[in-house]
Amino acid sequence: VQLQASGGGLVQAGGSLRLSCAASRSIFRLIPIAWYRQAPGKQRELVAVIDNNGNTNYADSVKSRFNISRDNGKNTVYLQMNTLKPEDTAVYYCNARSAILKIDSWGQGTQVTVSS
Repeated sequence: VQLQASGGGLVQAGGSLRLSCAASRSIFRLIPIAWYRQAPGKQRELVAVIDNNGNTNYADSVKSRFNISRDNGKNTVYLQMNTLKPEDTAVYYCNARSAILKIDSWGQGTQVTVSS
């Protein structure tokens, strides 16, 4: 499964962005999809994940501000980011992982920069 992440950019604190992760294959709808981020000098961290049933989980730092959703008809997962903070600045990556299907694919990353 090839993933294409997009939607990053420069935004002021308090603003919003929506990231998209488009998959190349319809099998995508069977796989949990996660968004990770990596800030300069820091380890990559999990931001949000959505399973094939639509169940979601979020990092404590983004709860109530970010929303992950999926449109299986478009083979796309979205990350709606609201009330952005400078500490949200990072490269954001989407990941599709299934041990059963032997899939572990990463998108190319999209830069999100939040100015104060």
